[in-house]
Amino acid sequence: MALDNTHAVVEAMLFISEKPLAIDQIKDVVDGLDAGGVRKVIDELNAEYEQLNRGMRITEVAGGFRMITPPQLAPFLRKMYKQRRAEKLSKPALETLAIIAYKQPLTKLEIESLRNVNVDGVMASLLEKGLIRITGRKNAPGRPIVYGTTRQFLEHFGLKSLEDLPKMEDFSELKAAEEKTETRAEEKPDDKTEEKKDEPAKAAE
Repeated sequence: MALDNTHAVVEAMLFISEKPLAIDQIKDVVDGLDAGGVRKVIDELNAEYEQLNRGMRITEVAGGFRMITPPQLAPFLRKMYKQRRAEKLSKPALETLAIIAYKQPLTKLEIESLRNVNVDGVMASLLEKGLIRITGRKNAPGRPIVYGTTRQFLEHFGLKSLEDLPKMEDFSELKAAEEKTETRAEEKPDDKTEEKKDEPAKAAE
């Protein structure tokens, strides 16, 4: 495959993908391109976008790559899309999500003992949003269900992996990350310009 065509194919794949594309997924489509070659093509595409002041960038998130719009264009795009599609997390939901992210895997009872409140409604909402998932059962009396975060969680907050989480005491940074995500342009139903987030969390022992 010619070099120029390789760039075009990788660009097209990223443009139409609904989820971050892993390097292996790109390699499977583009013959003769290894992992280093994929990263080189992506770096060259990003350099071209920057040099020409294009309206897109490629970013690495949740174990893959996706196209986004540059943050500085958000004010203009918000004028086009008046209603925000991203649903803002409530403070209780964010606090519960932070506990799960840092302490996973853990049970609902363990979460409630840390928050000192009932979390049934919050947990149901986080499960519905795809930000947390059931990872197994704890080896304890009653075999309670344990929970962990998902790849959708990583996409939502723009994280490459759980290793990118801020320190536990600074979990409020997650809120800032979410608000930053919300400032990006709202995508069209078939547009792939907004950065998003089911990377398996740690399984119960």
